Amino acid sequence: MFSTLPNLLTLARIVLIPIMMVAFYANDRFGNWVAAIVFMLACFTDFLDGYVARVWSQTTKVGQFLDPVADKLLVSSTLLLLAGFDRISRFTLIPAIVILCREIMVSGLREYLSELKVNMPVTPLAKWKTAVQMIAISFLLLGDSSVFGKSFLLLGEGLLWAAAVMTLISGFNYLKANAKHF
Repeated sequence: MFSTLPNLLTLARIVLIPIMMVAFYANDRFGNWVAAIVFMLACFTDFLDGYVARVWSQTTKVGQFLDPVADKLLVSSTLLLLAGFDRISRFTLIPAIVILCREIMVSGLREYLSELKVNMPVTPLAKWKTAVQMIAISFLLLGDSSVFGKSFLLLGEGLLWAAAVMTLISGFNYLKANAKHF
């Protein structure tokens, strides 16, 4: 079941979440760097597991289920930490909420469609959205611990807003493309 490298990479992404959280709770410059590095490593496993699965023809049903779950766990837990520690502005809670709501909606839609035996492939826009939100979160994790200080926070928040816009568009496109199944 989990014996393929892509599935092990996906599991590694899930295992990295509590490690990132512990580092985040240090709430100091070193902890911020460790949390950001662990988060970026987890993001890299997201790219790597899909690449390896395609190149080595190791796509599995478990991987198709687990990969998006791992992504949602990583992104949602980190956004909640950033919000809970006031590391994003109250105004930037809006894109965080949009991203979380869309993730829940898409998960529900996928579950509904799976019962109908309808596949809902990931769109290129959704892949870009994931990349932008992961870059944004990386900047936000580093925050003013980087040599660039507030610039990283502003860049991270701006990218999170961009990801939220892509989130709305891709979520609407998923609903529109599958409206015939309701």
